[in-house]
Amino acid sequence: MSKKEILRRLSEMYPSPKPELDFTSPFETVIATILAAQCTDRQVNKVTPALFSKYPTPHALAEADESDVFEIVKSCGFKSKAQKIIGTAQLIEKNFGGVVPSTMEELTTLPGVGRKTANVVLAFAFGQPAMPVDTHVFRVSNRLGLAKAKNVEETERQLLKAIPKKNWSEAHHWLILHGRRICHAQRPACSVCPLNDQCP
Repeated sequence: MSKKEILRRLSEMYPSPKPELDFTSPFETVIATILAAQCTDRQVNKVTPALFSKYPTPHALAEADESDVFEIVKSCGFKSKAQKIIGTAQLIEKNFGGVVPSTMEELTTLPGVGRKTANVVLAFAFGQPAMPVDTHVFRVSNRLGLAKAKNVEETERQLLKAIPKKNWSEAHHWLILHGRRICHAQRPACSVCPLNDQCP
């Protein structure tokens, strides 16, 4: 098994990958990513146009009524998500002057923002090299032998070593897309997988 060959093939299978969440600013990125926890990107994309139309800035969302926000985002899951996105907007206003912070340390002080969400914001709102590890990335990277870890944090550390820094953000997408299209959690389609001769 060659990690380099696996990465080369993934890059050919999924050229020019892009985030499937829709956003146009760091503020929209952090809010959409919080909403996407345990929810599909497609479902989040259905609710964010109305949300950002009504609350286009951290200041506007920080002042919002929780029940109004929940009414817009309830199809994305728990009521706590409305609390989290309002709380995030309030802290962006209070602690960062209304500007979404651009470091891991600062981002993870926001409600609902763990390492994965912070890495998404760093990679796709600020163009920084980062490796967000969601369930697809965790599963696929460990199955392929790019990582050999029992948890998300250790998987992230190992992937940062296994993958060239310039490819971190792209590789995140390669692994997600491979997990969605071929390397499913239940019944992975190994017989049609272009990586099966490399996969341990």
